[in-house]
Amino acid sequence: MRNTLTIAALALALIQLQGCVPVVVAGAGAGALVAADRRSTGTYIEDKEIQLRAGSRIGDAFPKDTHVNITSFNRNVLLTGEVPTEQARQKITEIAKGVGNVRTVYNETVVGPVSLLSSRTNDSYITTKVKTRFLDAKRFQVNYVVVVTEAGVVYLMGLVTAQEADDAAQIASTTSGVTKVVKLFEIIQ
Repeated sequence: MRNTLTIAALALALIQLQGCVPVVVAGAGAGALVAADRRSTGTYIEDKEIQLRAGSRIGDAFPKDTHVNITSFNRNVLLTGEVPTEQARQKITEIAKGVGNVRTVYNETVVGPVSLLSSRTNDSYITTKVKTRFLDAKRFQVNYVVVVTEAGVVYLMGLVTAQEADDAAQIASTTSGVTKVVKLFEIIQ
């Protein structure tokens, strides 16, 4: 139980640092994070740049009534959150596609009011539970799979084998609070 709590605390800390490119890139542990990643160092850095640029451009275009999370993995971009209109949703897709080096954009935003902080906190908790269960299962290296949760829906991204994809989806789908799992993996041999 103590190990599970420690792992959960570490996972939560990693979630909070996920968008902090200057901290991760400049930090002493950056080499270890990149070395354990299946992406090249260049792609890893490009993904962080894509997230920052897309986030900045979307924030400039839609400064209010919009909540958009940007996740980039291997230059594939996942957009989640809430937007005020279908036109805004389409424009956000165009903005993300316009960022250099983006291969694919998965726009999973929904038209509706901005989510409450309590909902976002619950989503962070679900993400932490999924990642903790990945660690406990020991079926694959946890950093091979990116977990994003929005309104109880878990999105999984990463460069994984077919077995790792199946394992990750099975673990995520049986985690309490998860309403649906969306697999956005790239399968490798």
